[in-house]
Amino acid sequence: MLSVIAAVALDAEPVENLGNIDVNATFVNSVVNDVAGEEIRSADVGAALARLVPGVTLVRRSAVANDIVVRGLKKDNLSVTIDGAQIYGACPNRMDPPISHILANNIERIEVTEGPFDVTEPGAMGAAVKIHTLKPAETFAGDLNLGLGTWNYRKLAASVSGGTESFRFFLGFSTEDADQYHDGHGDDFDKQQNRYIKEHPAAAGMTYLPKYRDLNAYTKSTFMGKIFWDITDNQSLQLSYTANRSDDVLYPNTPMDADYDNSDLFDLKYIFRNLGTYSDKLTLHYYRTHVDHPMSNRYRKSRMMKGVIKHWLTTEVNGGSIVNEYQIGNHRLESGLEFSRRNWDGKYYKNDHPFPAAKFHSIYDVDTDDYAAYSKDNFSTGNVDWNLGLRFDHYKIDTPRPGDRDRTFNGLSGNLLATYRLNEDWSLFLGAGSAMRVPDPKELYYRNKMGMMVGNDNLDAVRNYEIDIGAEWNIASVNLRLKGFYNDLNDDILYNATKKKYENVNAYIYGVELTGSYTYSDTLYFDGSLSWMRGKKKAPLTGQSDTDLPDVPPIKVTLGANWMPWEDTTMRAEFVASGRWDHIDAENGEQVIGGWGIVNLKARKTWGDHLELTVGIDNLFDKTYAVSNTYKDLTLISGGTNAPTMLLNEPGRYVYANIRYKF
Repeated sequence: MLSVIAAVALDAEPVENLGNIDVNATFVNSVVNDVAGEEIRSADVGAALARLVPGVTLVRRSAVANDIVVRGLKKDNLSVTIDGAQIYGACPNRMDPPISHILANNIERIEVTEGPFDVTEPGAMGAAVKIHTLKPAETFAGDLNLGLGTWNYRKLAASVSGGTESFRFFLGFSTEDADQYHDGHGDDFDKQQNRYIKEHPAAAGMTYLPKYRDLNAYTKSTFMGKIFWDITDNQSLQLSYTANRSDDVLYPNTPMDADYDNSDLFDLKYIFRNLGTYSDKLTLHYYRTHVDHPMSNRYRKSRMMKGVIKHWLTTEVNGGSIVNEYQIGNHRLESGLEFSRRNWDGKYYKNDHPFPAAKFHSIYDVDTDDYAAYSKDNFSTGNVDWNLGLRFDHYKIDTPRPGDRDRTFNGLSGNLLATYRLNEDWSLFLGAGSAMRVPDPKELYYRNKMGMMVGNDNLDAVRNYEIDIGAEWNIASVNLRLKGFYNDLNDDILYNATKKKYENVNAYIYGVELTGSYTYSDTLYFDGSLSWMRGKKKAPLTGQSDTDLPDVPPIKVTLGANWMPWEDTTMRAEFVASGRWDHIDAENGEQVIGGWGIVNLKARKTWGDHLELTVGIDNLFDKTYAVSNTYKDLTLISGGTNAPTMLLNEPGRYVYANIRYKF
C-alpha cells in the first residue's frame, strides 16, 4: 500500500534496473568490510567496531562479549540487527549485548548509521548497527583459520561453501578460548580484583575462590549454516541457522559470572523479483532469535556465606516483515510492514531452589509487541542527492506481574538528508531527523534480588531530535571529512543512584568527528580520525545536582601509517590516544579516568591466492589504561556506599598471529 501511494505521488516512468544508489553513505554511514578476514584478534565484534569507527567506544566488561557506545548513546538507544533480524541480550547487566551473539569470523560487513537516519530499523534513535553475515558462493571454496595469541588465546575456524547456479550452501564453525588477560601492571582478573579489595575490604566477598582463580576467561564456539535456492528465475529462498555457545565467561568487576551464554538465530527469506511496475524486489522475512543466559556467583567467595545465587534469564524475538523495493525514474524506493514480539523473562535461584514467590521474578515474562510501517526514497536533483524516510511504530508492552502497569506507545520517526556536490572536490551535507525508542522491560519493571523495584512503569518514550552537518574535500592525494552533530533528547531515560530508580530527563549531546587520509605514494598512505563530544542534562535528576551525562567519552584520536613494500605484504603502525575523562556523572557512579595513548602494529603477507599470515602487537609499550567508566546502571563491584566502583583495565601488550588457508 505504501509503495503504491508513493508511486502515484511521483507520477514518473519506471525503469527495470535498480542500480546501485547509496546516497550520503560517506556522511551518515560507516561501513566495515571483510570483517571475517580483517578482524582476526578474537570473536569480539564490539572491540572491532571501537577500533574502526570513530564515533564508537567500548564498554569493557570482560575478555570478550563487550558492549558499545555510539556518540554517547548505548543499550536500547541503538538498534542492532543480524541479517535484518532483531536480537537482544538476556542479561540486564549487559553481559551479553546484542553484538556479542555473532562472532567476527561469521561477518562479511557491518554498517553503522549514526543518528536517527535509518527508518528500516525499530528503535534506531542513536544509531543503527546492521551486521551482514557471510553468504554462500556458487563455486566450491573453503577457509581454514588458526589464531594464536598472548594469554593462551587459541582459535580454530573453518568454512566451506559451494553449489550450482541455482543452489548454494555455506557451512562454518569456530571455537576459541583464552586465559585471563593481564593489564599493563601484569595483573590478571583475580589480581585486579585483589588490588581493589585491598583498598576496599568490604568487597572481599566478590573475589574468586582460590581453586577458581586460574579459570579461562571464556570458551566460545559457533556454527552457521545457510542455503540459498533460486527456485525459479524470479523467486528465491534464503534459509540460515546460527548457534552460538559460550561457557564460563568471567566478568571480574561484576559480582557474578556467566555460567553460559547460548543463542540460536533462525532466519528465513523468500524473495520475488520483477513482479511488475511497482515491485522490482519483494522480500518476505521471518526470523526467531533466542538467548539463554544464567549468571551466578559460584566461583566467588560470596557463595560461602550466601550460597550459590543464580539469576537465570531468557529472551526471544519472533518477527517478520514484508519489504517492497522498486525504482521510478531516478527515485529508489523501499517500503515495509513489520511485526515483532520481544519476550524477556528473569528468575532468581539460591542453591538451585527458586526464591520466594514475591522475589522470584526480576523481569516477569514481559512481551513487547511492535507493529510498524515505513517508507524511504533516495533520488537526485541536479547536484543534490536526497535521502528521506518516514516510519510509524505502535508498541504494546505487558507483564503478568500484579500491580505493574502495561504500557502502549505510538511514535512517528523521520529524516531528511541532502548532499550538495559543489564541484569534483567539495561536497556539503545537511541532515535532520527524529526517532523514538520505548523503555525496555528492565527500565520499566526490573526488581533486584531483594525484591526492590528498580524499574519505573511510568517512564515515557525517549525521542531524539538531531541535526548533522558536514563537508568533504577530495583533491589529488588528500581526503578530509568533517561532521558535526547536535542531539536534543526529550525524556532521556537515566539511572538515578540516589533514588535507585530510572527516570526521564531532558538532555543534549553535541560533538564533531574528523576523518582523513593522505596518499604519499603507491606504497605508502596515512589515515586518521578524531572524535569529540559533550553531553549535558538540562536539569539534574531528582535529588541530585550534577548535569553531566553519563557514558559520554572524552576526545579520541587515531593516527595510522600503512606501507605496502611489496604487492603481497602490508604493514600498519597505529597510534591511538584518548583525553582525560573528567566530564563525569559522579553522583551516578562515574569516576575520573586518566588520558592514555598506545601503539599498535600489524603486518600481513600472502602467498598466492591461498595462504595468508597476519601478525600483530597491540599496546606495544604495555600501558595500563581503561576505556570504559563505571556508571551505576550496571551492577559492578563496590566496596561500600561512598567507595568508587571497581574499574576494569584494558589488556596489556598482546601479541597475536593468524594463519589462513583458502581453497
